[in-house]
Amino acid sequence: MRKAEIFRETKETKVEMKVNLDGTGSYSVKTDIPFLTHMLELFSRHSLIDLEVTATGDVEVDHHHLIEDVGIVLGEAIGKALGDKKGINRYGFFTLPMDEVLISAVVDLSGRPYFVYRGFPEFATLMGIEFDLFREFWKSFAYSLKCNLHVNCHYGLNLHHMAEGTFKCVARAIRMAVMVDERAGGIPSTKGIL
Repeated sequence: MRKAEIFRETKETKVEMKVNLDGTGSYSVKTDIPFLTHMLELFSRHSLIDLEVTATGDVEVDHHHLIEDVGIVLGEAIGKALGDKKGINRYGFFTLPMDEVLISAVVDLSGRPYFVYRGFPEFATLMGIEFDLFREFWKSFAYSLKCNLHVNCHYGLNLHHMAEGTFKCVARAIRMAVMVDERAGGIPSTKGIL
């Protein structure tokens, strides 16, 4: 089983996480930000990655620290669970409609981090959270997982739909990328390493 456990503690946050890449999408998530908790539950359900998360932080100061650190730990945990990446699809992509919103996510588990995030509002607030913090979450996730992650909002109006659609869409792309292809056998690269 491809599993991992990560513990990260700073002066600002404390995050404990367990993942199982070969799960069924079961989850137990507790964070100090209810909306983040819900988004992680959606990620687990749509990626089929079992997820256990406990995350606390100085949310009375700012939501930034906890949201960013949870993104870091989620990326680290998935990366650790992938091990040498033998037999995985490596690439994943999905386009997801959520009412008036259309989101696309593309991932390459290349070992080289790169992040693109386009079409989202910069100066908006959702549930008391600066919307741009979701960009910080996915950027932290991509860099700690060492993957290419491109997320595009083609169009939409509702911020909740944009945030929720993004978590579901990236989850579906990750689900495809981490799946093992029985025909592949080795590392999915002519370099022999990812």
